[in-house]
Amino acid sequence: MKTSVEALEGNKVKLSVEVDEQEFESAVDAAFKKIARDVRIPGFRPGKAPRRVLESHIGAGAGRAQALNDALPDYYSEAVLANEVDVIAPPDIELVEGSESGNVKFDAIVEVRPVISISGYKTLTVEIPSPSPSDEEIDAQLERFRNQYGDLEFVERAADTGDYVTIDIEGSQNDEVLEGLVASAYLYEVGSAGIVPELDEQLVGVSAGDTRSFDAAHPNGEEEDPLHFEVTVTEVKAKVLPELNDEFAAQASEFETMAAWRDDIVTRMTEVRKAQSQMIVREKIGEALAELVPDELPEPLIAAEMNERLQDMAMRLQAQGLSLDQWLQFSGTDTEQFLDELKTTADRSARVDLALRAIALAEAIEVLEEDLDLEFEAVAARVEQDSDVVRIQLTEAGHIPALKVDIAKRKSLDWLTESVTITDDAGNSITFSDLAASDEDDGDTVLDTPASEEDESE
Repeated sequence: MKTSVEALEGNKVKLSVEVDEQEFESAVDAAFKKIARDVRIPGFRPGKAPRRVLESHIGAGAGRAQALNDALPDYYSEAVLANEVDVIAPPDIELVEGSESGNVKFDAIVEVRPVISISGYKTLTVEIPSPSPSDEEIDAQLERFRNQYGDLEFVERAADTGDYVTIDIEGSQNDEVLEGLVASAYLYEVGSAGIVPELDEQLVGVSAGDTRSFDAAHPNGEEEDPLHFEVTVTEVKAKVLPELNDEFAAQASEFETMAAWRDDIVTRMTEVRKAQSQMIVREKIGEALAELVPDELPEPLIAAEMNERLQDMAMRLQAQGLSLDQWLQFSGTDTEQFLDELKTTADRSARVDLALRAIALAEAIEVLEEDLDLEFEAVAARVEQDSDVVRIQLTEAGHIPALKVDIAKRKSLDWLTESVTITDDAGNSITFSDLAASDEDDGDTVLDTPASEEDESE
């Protein structure tokens, strides 16, 4: 098979393909075998009639026409891989020669990913929050530990925000008791807004033995009828927090002194913030790169990105037992708005992709054999196969060119993280290497936050 590529206007190329008549014969043979399954020939079982018999009954042209219909897409795909044509849309295929005999020649006009050049990427400036925690943030972290280890003690005074009350509560609507709003000896934090805001307002100032009767708006805004509550307070408790001293440090941590524990908290918070800052730098580089690609992008490029994101989302929802339509309904998301936002995100992603490709070309960023080896090993680890097997499979499937592009884009982003100007919100200059994890860090830094707060963050 012979191929050639000619660049056309409008991000299109003409891929010309010529298949030798002898090579094409195998496709004709396959076509007749396919036809044989559907054509009834006296004396032969379905699918068993030889080609010469079929030709005498339906003509040689039928097999060739079927072969052209079946084989041209395969020849086209083979030519695309051989020439590493980065197509982004289905082709327009026109048969030039060989409809009846001889060599088969066809042209395929197809839209390809635009190759762009950008300027301004060498002078990008990125601002991030300071990776060093402030004294206020450290104190807030310690305060969370104090709350976790606080004790509830009875008090003979009126309840205030932050106190805990034990209550018997009954909620109803239109004189019908709602089982989900009935509880006895229920411990409730005043000011937590755990049920309805009106409850917190009613509980400020109550003492043990007090009762409250009040109406409250239904949390579901579509419900017009209010809720009614009857509440009896049986106990008022205050949370007594431990002092921030060495004794508390020994109780709540692995350290014997408050100073040592505080230093450890600072280290852990810093490591977490460094990791977050790395992600922020990459995200802001992406935002800036998208702005450097001003031209309107080809619709097929955006459509392909949208489709990929939709498929990914559908798979994740399917794992949760949901369809996309169900998710849209449950989340109250308007379909048109969802698609508009998806298109905006896809457009930005496509711009970042083009920009990273452009930088890889401009900076002559190479993909080395060692880079491919690392990629093969990473894939092999995920699929639990030998890396040599993975290499063979990806090569035979024609995925190596795309893999090289992905690696080149990652290396371009890595290059950018080291070359952009990074400052924190106080104007201090930072390098990306400053955000690397400390040598003594085990890579699993997690702050010892109370379980309730971890749950809230999820």
